[in-house]
Amino acid sequence: MRLSPRHPRYASLRVRGALARAQSAGLVVAEGLIAHGRGEAFDYLLGERTSASARRAERAAAVWLHAARRPVISVNGNVAALAAREIARVVRADPHIRVEVNLFHRTLARARRVARALESAGVAPVLGVRPTARIAGLPSDRARVDRDGIYAADLCLIPLEDGDRAEALRARGQKVISIDLNPLSRTSRVADLPIVDELRRALTHIAEDLERVRSPPAGGIRDRFDARGARAEALRTIGRTLTREARRRSPRGRT
Repeated sequence: MRLSPRHPRYASLRVRGALARAQSAGLVVAEGLIAHGRGEAFDYLLGERTSASARRAERAAAVWLHAARRPVISVNGNVAALAAREIARVVRADPHIRVEVNLFHRTLARARRVARALESAGVAPVLGVRPTARIAGLPSDRARVDRDGIYAADLCLIPLEDGDRAEALRARGQKVISIDLNPLSRTSRVADLPIVDELRRALTHIAEDLERVRSPPAGGIRDRFDARGARAEALRTIGRTLTREARRRSPRGRT
């Protein structure tokens, strides 16, 4: 289908089309399309832009990634389909950050497709195609990880994740940064540093901030982040959007 750039949902439709093609190619599963639709609904409510609170979280994430001893970005099919180039930019900005494939709906063929998408964007090496360790207490294939990657990480950036693994990583004493448009999700609630923003916007901002960071603070990750405050501010942003729209659409004279 040919899309006109004048269409009011042009950018959104292009993303949907890219995900549909990625699903046909076996990179994204059907469940991933449902997850994207849910996230897009929250982006509407957030005004489809990065809030001041989310931007503060992204700056903090860059500092944490740079300060971590063994930071790892976990990548699933949706992340690879949507933001492989943005992942590559983050890694170029700080080459000590590693990237690992981690899938809920895992097959070897699909893990290879995710790795190829990342490699085509310039990410190398890509860990996790053939897992070498397991996170205890997780019943899904999310538990299968690379011993030199997520298993050994002190900090994991988990975009578009499920809450079970976020909880499991925290239980192992690992710091967790999430990127999730739903501030009510278990992943956002569990993360040490929740970023409530659209994936590509968040990664672009993190990369920009990493490009400006010069030296990591001594002693690893020392900064604290007000995760509860960040989630509350995201909910206030949603509330303001709904209130503004309700007032705009109400008949004159009514509140």
